[in-house]
This record gives sequence, structure tokens and C-alpha cells, in this order.
Amino acid sequence: MKLAHYCTDGQPRVGIVEAGKLYDLKAIPSIGSGAAGNWTIDTILSKGLLASVRRDAEETLRGASGIPVESVKLMSPILNPEKILLMAVNYHAHSTESKRESVPGEPYLFTKFRNALIGPGDPVLIPKISQDVDWEVELSVVIGRAGKNIARNDAMGYVAGYAVSNDISFRDLQYSTRLPDGNTKLGLNWVKGKGLDASFPLGPWLVTSDEIPDPHKLRISLAVNGRTRQESTTGDTVFKIDRIIEYVSQGMTLKPGDIISTGTPAGVGAYSGGRYLKDGDVLDGTIEKIGTLRNPVRTEPPTSELV
Repeated sequence: MKLAHYCTDGQPRVGIVEAGKLYDLKAIPSIGSGAAGNWTIDTILSKGLLASVRRDAEETLRGASGIPVESVKLMSPILNPEKILLMAVNYHAHSTESKRESVPGEPYLFTKFRNALIGPGDPVLIPKISQDVDWEVELSVVIGRAGKNIARNDAMGYVAGYAVSNDISFRDLQYSTRLPDGNTKLGLNWVKGKGLDASFPLGPWLVTSDEIPDPHKLRISLAVNGRTRQESTTGDTVFKIDRIIEYVSQGMTLKPGDIISTGTPAGVGAYSGGRYLKDGDVLDGTIEKIGTLRNPVRTEPPTSELV
């Protein structure tokens, strides 16, 4: 099942995407027309209703009327995550292209914040303070139920579903702490180099985990202006999703709606000719069995235009 947020009159609604059409969630008995208009996918996950929605969807939508997906404005499939966690250097080929002598011995994480989260069609912003704005297509995991100290054998049971994400990175800021000898003072500048506004597109919808029995056998790619820049499979990941969830949940409670982005394959701009994003570019991140997440790139307008 594909769950999407879409916008009507400025308010998010939830729909089920099937064969290019979108069906409003109010048709699902387990939600009910009275409540559905005020609910989000975040709400469905937090209330533990995903299984009920999935169970009722096929029968309910059989006779329902849908609208073309392209006729509405889609939004991020998660709107208010408590945590956005991302994996660094989690593809073997990306580790090689970045000239690391070895892959990390355990999962290495950094964070983004809700200010970074945008949806399909929303512009990635080139900020005034960065010129080296880079792309990183990734498979994101959305957590479906709360858990802490989760055993690896149980980890996949905590996954609600998957989406395409793009870890937009600001390389001149990320490496701003680098010293002349190549070392870094206090490590890389992860917060400033990764966490600026509009730097985490997510979408185009949430595909529930039952539709993707093995998330490590998916083709993943990213195109800039129609030219493929990244192309791989999720099988090239160093740490698989069950291990990542086990690691993250040690001492940290995962909540429904939390997002874990699982790393990027080779082909990022910083390591493939130094080609960075510019105003007018278009990003298409595609993952097999999920879909394509498209975002334009825009130069950040003057602050007064954002108020």
C-alpha cells in the first residue's frame, strides 16, 4: 500500500495511491469519515492503525472513485518526525569513491531536523552561505511502532514502510573545519553541512513494508536534469536495516514516524568531478518498488520573501 499526503485548501489529507490514482482515506472504515479529514500518516502510525488501514484498503477502494495523482500537490509522507537520522558512508562504492581506507566498524549516524524536511515538488534551496550543494539519493525507513534496545531479529517488525529521500549536503560547510594537513578540528561540521533548510526531500509516498519483503534488492538511482549521476542497488549497503535499527535503538527510544535514511551510493557531486547543484536544476531520485521523488533546485530568496 502506498500512503501519501496531499494538500487541499492548505490542509494535509491522507490518500492511498493505486495505479496512478489517489483515493481519500475517508473511505476507509477503520478511520471513518469524521476523523480522517484531520488525520495524517503520522497520526495513523502513532495510533497503531496502519495494519487496520492496510486490511481495509483493498475492499474499500474496489468501488471507490479516485483522482489522478498528478492533479494534486503531494507533501512529505511524514510531516512531524521526532527524529531524522542518517547513515554516513553506508555503501561500499561510496566509501571507495570518497577514498576511505575502510568502511566504518559500526553504523555511523548524523542528524537532520524538521526544518530540512520537504516533499515532492518542493524546491531544494541553495543558501547564501554555501556554493557546493550536493545530492545523495537514499532509501529511508519509517518506524511504525515505539521500541528501545530492539533485538536485530525483531528489528524489521518495527518498520512501517519506505520512501525515497535525498540527503542534500553543503560540502564547503561540511568540510569547513579541515586543516591544511587534511585533518579536521573537532571532526566534520555535520550540523551546518547537512542541516540547513529544505535539505531533506522525502517521498513521493510511504510504501508499506509488506510491499517490499526485501529492501536490500532494490535498484536506486538519481538523475540531475535527466542525466543519471548515481546508480546502484541497495544490496551494496554495508550495514543492513535490521542492524541499523538494532544499533540506533540501543539507549534511544524509536518512535512511530521516526525516519532513518540508510546512506547513498557512489556518484555524489563532490567525488564525481566536483559538479554541484545550481538554480534551475531538477533532481529525480528513483527507487525500485517505491517511485520517483522529483525536486527543483532554487537559489534561496532574500530573507524578507520568507517572512
